[in-house]
Amino acid sequence: MSDLLKSLTLSASGMQAQASRLRHVSENIANADTPGYHRKMVSFREVMDSGSVVTGPVRLDQSELQKIHDPGHPLADDTGHYDGSNVDLVVEIADAREAQRSYEANLKLFDQARQMTQSLFDLIRR
Repeated sequence: MSDLLKSLTLSASGMQAQASRLRHVSENIANADTPGYHRKMVSFREVMDSGSVVTGPVRLDQSELQKIHDPGHPLADDTGHYDGSNVDLVVEIADAREAQRSYEANLKLFDQARQMTQSLFDLIRR
């Protein structure tokens, strides 16, 4: 019985981690046109005593910001350039798809463990 509960806990932690990842990806997409915005990246780490997954600290992507030429922009320097963001929409969409599929896989595992637990309770009641 404890293995079934542990699988429920593990899959729930995976869903929480992927939901956090999706939140950061959506923030990156929403701020893709914000001048000076650095892409947020989230990492995962395993909790040793339980085996569950949690998100690590959010890090900012330190890659170079895109230089945009627009002399009329209020943030433009003497050369007519200003710093854009370092968000690549293709990368963000790929990350969102990966997080979505990982979330769905954890959801299926959670549902199967729940069904097995329910079947066990039904057998015990007989």
